[in-house]
Amino acid sequence: MTVDSADHRLRRARRVTLLSLATNVWTTVLLPAAGLAREPDPLRATLGAVGLLAFTVAQVAVLHAAVTPWLATAARRRRHLALVAAALLSLPLLGPVAAGAWPTWAWLGASLVGMTPLLLRPAAGVLAATGVLAVSAVVTAATGGPVPTALLVTGGVGAGIAALTGVQVWFWDVLVEARQGQAAQARLAAAEERLRFARDVHDLLGHDLTVIALKAELAERLAPVDGERAGREAAEARRLAASALTRVRAAVHGYRTVDLAEQVAAVGEVLRSSGVRCTVVSPAGDLPAPVAADLAAVLREAGTNVLRHSRAGWCRIEITREDGLVTLTVRNDGVRDAGPDRLSGGLRGLADRLAPAGGRVRASVEDGVFSLVATVPVTS
Repeated sequence: MTVDSADHRLRRARRVTLLSLATNVWTTVLLPAAGLAREPDPLRATLGAVGLLAFTVAQVAVLHAAVTPWLATAARRRRHLALVAAALLSLPLLGPVAAGAWPTWAWLGASLVGMTPLLLRPAAGVLAATGVLAVSAVVTAATGGPVPTALLVTGGVGAGIAALTGVQVWFWDVLVEARQGQAAQARLAAAEERLRFARDVHDLLGHDLTVIALKAELAERLAPVDGERAGREAAEARRLAASALTRVRAAVHGYRTVDLAEQVAAVGEVLRSSGVRCTVVSPAGDLPAPVAADLAAVLREAGTNVLRHSRAGWCRIEITREDGLVTLTVRNDGVRDAGPDRLSGGLRGLADRLAPAGGRVRASVEDGVFSLVATVPVTS
């Protein structure tokens, strides 16, 4: 799956999912450990502890892989094979522990059944769970334990764990697919914008370039026989080229024109989609194009810093115009350090950009709230 490993919101959800899946680990460790405590033979207890430790480590690795979509397929497969090997190793090491007194391996089997939603599709998972039940019955019978009890533990408890695990994995998959959908939507929007630009360039230049090529070819043919007419054709080709260049420059200027209100709204949506409660106060009325472009650069830098360099829960973006000054204020909580040093490089760059227009940028931290304020003078 193609998911950005730097996605802070996804990482937070991943930690919660991993914590909830860790209930499997507690089932694996605590209940079979009760059998180790009841085993009178020290050697058998030691070997059982080794088998239990190997299985637990492999299980933790598989749980980690289940909620790490950016993990390589080969690494994921190795972890699954390690779990299978640890489960097979546990049979001779943990199966005889507390024989007849405690269903030690049956509890381990319950954990295996509970993990089937992470490893297999539903049909294959049912077959695997049936196989684990059969193994649990054989191990219990071979060690003189009560088979019905072992089947109840492995089947009943395992089915409960599997149901919980399945729901947790389903929610996780839905979240990952939603993030993938958002990324795909962004890529599609960029592709559509490139296509639109290509169409505009074709519409602007296609006809003119065709006519210029024909005029140049005609001038070339007329040059030996009618120099005066060839000159007129060449002049016409030059005029068309100049006209096309003017239209291209106008189009590029249109692409560079910044709608600051749209930029503010877009940054607000990005922050909200990342789990940050964002309040947006857009500017009243239109601002001069140079001022809007400068403040848009500050806004993009501020939004990036909120996502990358803080654990913000809320953010407020406000643009005001008063007494010949336009002020952009971005405030957020979740500051990770005591000052704005982490942004000093970006702030210097923004200050250099605003300086020719007489603008200023300043940053401060107060009571755990980071504030970035940019001011640019504007004529009435």
